[in-house]
This record gives sequence, C-alpha cells and structure tokens, in this order.
Amino acid sequence: MDEFIKAAIEEALSGLKEGGIPIGSVLVKEGKIIGRGHNKRVQDNNPVMHAETDCLFKAGRIGTYRGTTLYSTLMPCYFCAGAVVQFGIKKVVAGESKTFPGARAFMESHGVEVIDLDLQECKQMMADFIRKNPKLWNEDIGEL
Repeated sequence: MDEFIKAAIEEALSGLKEGGIPIGSVLVKEGKIIGRGHNKRVQDNNPVMHAETDCLFKAGRIGTYRGTTLYSTLMPCYFCAGAVVQFGIKKVVAGESKTFPGARAFMESHGVEVIDLDLQECKQMMADFIRKNPKLWNEDIGEL
C-alpha cells in the first residue's frame, strides 16, 4: 500500500480515537507530505472542518498547489472537491468511494485526475463506524 494513503488512514484513525468521524487526508508535493488532517466536525464543533479542509489548513499558504496530490481515505464531497478545484490541485487519490460516492465527476469535469483505490481497509473502517454511529454519519453527509 502506498505510504501516502497509509498516512491518510493514520489520520482517520486519529480522528476516530478523538471521538470523530474516521476520514483522513494528506497533501503531497514533490514526494513529501506537506499537510495532514482528519475530519474534526465533532471535535471542533465545526461543520466545515472536513479531513481535506483540515489538511489544507495545516499545509498553510504554500503559494501554488501545482504539482500537489491530495490523498483522502474517502472520496471528497462537493465542498472539499470545490477546494480542490479552487486551489488547482490536479490529482486526488481516494481510498474508497463505495461508502460515499462524493464529487468525482465534478472534479474530473474540472481537469482533476481522480484515482479510487477501492481499499477494503478504508471501506471496513467506514462500515464499522457507520454501524456504531448512524446518526452522526447521516449528519456528516447531510441526511439527518
């Protein structure tokens, strides 16, 4: 398994240990992680602190996002896909999209290369979480 998706999974597990939703993300430039984050909607009581936005926030002002790749354990939603498009990130690698299909077509329509690894580890992590926390998951995806 790729070291960067492993780092995203580590972030997801950190979020789970904090009582949050297990979704993690890392931003990679020139073969190095320059930002990492996890979903903190629960921990920070912040509806916009998705894994990808936490990751971008922690990466800080990097000038240009040309040449970066965003890794996420789950296919990014439209909110996070909007940030990908806005900042000009041209490649997204998702751990899986079975649990949540996200905004793949939107990103691709804006020239973003999207790779779905379809990892069993990511699918199982989400399935376990959703089984234990269906209300929290439905809140996260806006289906309460």
